[in-house]
Amino acid sequence: MSTGSLNSEPWLVGDIGGTNARFALVDGPDGVPTRVESLPTRDHAGLAEVAAAYLARYAPDVRPSAACLAVAGPVTNRTYHLTNAGWPRGTEEEVRAHLGLAHLEIINDFEALALSLPRLGEDDLIPLGGTAPDPAAPLAVVGPGTGLGVAGLVPTAGGWAPLPGEGGQVDAPAATDRELEVARLLRAERGVANAEDLLSGDGLGRIHRYLAVLDGASAAPLTAQEIVERRDDPRCAEALHMFCALLGSLAGNVALTLGARGGVFVGGGILPRIVDVLRGSAFRARFEGKPPVEDYLRGIPTALIVHPGPALAGATLRLAQSLPETEPA
Repeated sequence: MSTGSLNSEPWLVGDIGGTNARFALVDGPDGVPTRVESLPTRDHAGLAEVAAAYLARYAPDVRPSAACLAVAGPVTNRTYHLTNAGWPRGTEEEVRAHLGLAHLEIINDFEALALSLPRLGEDDLIPLGGTAPDPAAPLAVVGPGTGLGVAGLVPTAGGWAPLPGEGGQVDAPAATDRELEVARLLRAERGVANAEDLLSGDGLGRIHRYLAVLDGASAAPLTAQEIVERRDDPRCAEALHMFCALLGSLAGNVALTLGARGGVFVGGGILPRIVDVLRGSAFRARFEGKPPVEDYLRGIPTALIVHPGPALAGATLRLAQSLPETEPA
């Protein structure tokens, strides 16, 4: 197919997680997402099926010329696996053929989130400390949601190069005595103490439950939403503050590992609902508190992403950088 045909119709972009699959159409590199809709992931048999359902329901008059779908799981050699969706592994070619697309890319959702960072403006971010970013340095993003995602973004002569990975599976960054006790209970229960086991929606509930055990108290299991709603309760408040402190430590570790002097950004479904807690917590102190490199970390800005669909913006940039004769902004 010719270059012109690849750019003559809207692009399909998607952000597919274990709970919801969000799709939109964009008109080329600088297009604003339209027809943004979400479908329940588990109501469909696979990635191709949920994308086809979106097009049939919300865009029956459109035949996309290209697509980029960001999935919550590893993508290796054009094979993807949604970790929390219950779908079988699939290939990029299978999805492309099913949808009848000339061009399709499937990428990790945090790769897409990292790619969105250059397109975020002041209204899309809430500052969480630090000074002016170094525009020539790498960026990083950390996001606790259904799981825990980590990715980097490196400026190159050919555009932005994402660094996806499985950073959520590193060891939990426990530092205080209380956190170390929580990590000990986690290891006893699950055999390992991974960061994702504490820094995710399920992780917040797990922290709350472990704190009750340490206090010798009985406590009914609470969801992340219930803990957020009960933030005036002392144990819920402690769980939230521990969550934010652990996140700060992890974000600092990522900054050091990637040399992310362009900034470290945090996102995820729960954080915009606890901005007051995050700002009043030890997040930034733990981010910086790593002797002997405190001065290095003090200069790195941190910010909370509040853009409603950053992964869709990142998927758009991925297509803009990879399709021929497109010039991303």
